[in-house]
Amino acid sequence: MSQDAATAMKGVTISEPAAKRIVKVLAAEPGNTALRISVEGGGCSGFSYKFELTGTRNDDDKVFTRDGATVFIDEISLVYMGGAEIDFVDDLMGQSFQIRNPNAVASCGCGTSFSV
Repeated sequence: MSQDAATAMKGVTISEPAAKRIVKVLAAEPGNTALRISVEGGGCSGFSYKFELTGTRNDDDKVFTRDGATVFIDEISLVYMGGAEIDFVDDLMGQSFQIRNPNAVASCGCGTSFSV
Protein backbone atom coordinates (compact mmCIF):
# COMPACT_ATOMS: atom_id res chain seq x y z
CA MET A 1 0.00 0.00 0.00
CA SER A 2 1.35 3.41 -0.92
CA GLN A 3 1.89 6.07 1.73
CA ASP A 4 -0.83 8.22 0.08
CA ALA A 5 -3.34 5.37 0.37
CA ALA A 6 -2.32 4.68 3.98
CA THR A 7 -2.73 8.36 4.90
CA ALA A 8 -6.18 8.53 3.29
CA MET A 9 -7.29 5.43 5.19
CA LYS A 10 -6.67 7.25 8.48
CA GLY A 11 -9.84 9.23 7.92
CA VAL A 12 -10.80 12.54 9.44
CA THR A 13 -12.43 13.25 12.79
CA ILE A 14 -14.88 16.01 13.67
CA SER A 15 -14.66 17.61 17.11
CA GLU A 16 -17.82 18.12 19.17
CA PRO A 17 -17.71 21.94 18.77
CA ALA A 18 -17.30 21.55 14.99
CA ALA A 19 -20.21 19.12 14.78
CA LYS A 20 -22.46 21.50 16.73
CA ARG A 21 -21.51 24.44 14.52
CA ILE A 22 -22.01 22.48 11.28
CA VAL A 23 -25.49 21.42 12.40
CA LYS A 24 -26.34 25.03 13.35
CA VAL A 25 -25.09 26.47 10.05
CA LEU A 26 -26.86 23.85 7.94
CA ALA A 27 -30.13 24.40 9.83
CA ALA A 28 -30.13 27.97 8.50
CA GLU A 29 -29.33 26.89 4.92
CA PRO A 30 -32.28 25.09 3.29
CA GLY A 31 -31.20 22.62 0.63
CA ASN A 32 -27.71 22.15 2.05
CA THR A 33 -27.04 18.95 3.95
CA ALA A 34 -23.26 18.88 4.42
CA LEU A 35 -20.07 20.86 4.74
CA ARG A 36 -17.63 20.11 1.91
CA ILE A 37 -13.92 20.58 2.64
CA SER A 38 -11.34 20.36 -0.10
CA VAL A 39 -7.66 21.06 -0.50
CA GLU A 40 -6.58 23.36 -3.32
CA GLY A 41 -3.26 24.58 -4.59
CA GLY A 42 -2.42 28.11 -3.52
CA GLY A 43 -2.27 30.03 -0.29
CA CYS A 44 0.83 31.45 1.31
CA SER A 45 2.11 28.01 2.36
CA GLY A 46 1.32 26.01 -0.79
CA PHE A 47 -2.12 24.47 -0.20
CA SER A 48 -5.31 25.93 1.20
CA TYR A 49 -8.57 24.56 2.57
CA LYS A 50 -11.84 25.41 0.88
CA PHE A 51 -15.09 25.22 2.86
CA GLU A 52 -18.51 25.25 1.21
CA LEU A 53 -22.04 24.15 2.00
CA THR A 54 -23.60 21.60 -0.32
CA GLY A 55 -26.67 19.49 -0.84
CA THR A 56 -25.00 17.12 -3.29
CA ARG A 57 -22.57 14.27 -2.70
CA ASN A 58 -20.04 13.71 -5.49
CA ASP A 59 -19.01 10.21 -6.58
CA ASP A 60 -15.52 10.58 -5.09
CA ASP A 61 -16.63 12.08 -1.75
CA LYS A 62 -15.89 10.29 1.48
CA VAL A 63 -18.45 10.97 4.18
CA PHE A 64 -17.59 11.76 7.80
CA THR A 65 -20.29 12.26 10.43
CA ARG A 66 -20.65 13.14 14.09
CA ASP A 67 -23.71 14.09 16.15
CA GLY A 68 -25.85 14.86 13.08
CA ALA A 69 -23.14 16.79 11.23
CA THR A 70 -21.99 15.59 7.81
CA VAL A 71 -18.71 16.48 6.09
CA PHE A 72 -17.75 15.52 2.53
CA ILE A 73 -14.08 15.30 1.52
CA ASP A 74 -13.03 14.17 -1.95
CA GLU A 75 -10.48 11.37 -2.33
CA ILE A 76 -7.67 13.63 -3.56
CA SER A 77 -8.08 16.08 -0.67
CA LEU A 78 -8.22 13.18 1.78
CA VAL A 79 -4.66 12.22 0.76
CA TYR A 80 -3.53 15.56 2.26
CA MET A 81 -5.95 15.46 5.21
CA GLY A 82 -5.77 11.86 6.43
CA GLY A 83 -5.65 11.76 10.23
CA ALA A 84 -6.75 15.41 10.57
CA GLU A 85 -9.32 16.80 12.99
CA ILE A 86 -11.90 19.39 11.99
CA ASP A 87 -12.50 21.77 14.88
CA PHE A 88 -14.47 24.95 15.47
CA VAL A 89 -12.85 27.68 17.56
CA ASP A 90 -14.64 30.65 19.12
CA ASP A 91 -12.14 32.94 20.85
CA LEU A 92 -11.09 36.58 21.05
CA MET A 93 -9.65 36.38 17.54
CA GLY A 94 -13.05 35.33 16.14
CA GLN A 95 -14.88 32.21 15.06
CA SER A 96 -13.55 29.75 12.53
CA PHE A 97 -13.31 26.16 11.46
CA GLN A 98 -9.74 24.92 11.88
CA ILE A 99 -8.07 21.82 10.55
CA ARG A 100 -5.53 20.17 12.83
CA ASN A 101 -3.59 18.33 10.16
CA PRO A 102 -0.74 15.97 11.15
CA ASN A 103 0.45 15.95 7.51
CA ALA A 104 1.16 19.68 7.45
CA VAL A 105 4.82 20.48 8.03
CA ALA A 106 4.23 24.23 7.95
CA SER A 107 1.25 26.55 7.97
CA CYS A 108 0.57 30.24 7.70
CA GLY A 109 -0.34 32.43 10.63
CA CYS A 110 -4.05 32.48 9.76
CA GLY A 111 -4.20 28.67 9.61
CA THR A 112 -5.92 28.47 6.23
CA SER A 113 -2.94 27.31 4.20
CA PHE A 114 -0.29 24.65 4.74
CA SER A 115 2.51 22.69 3.14
CA VAL A 116 3.30 18.98 3.23
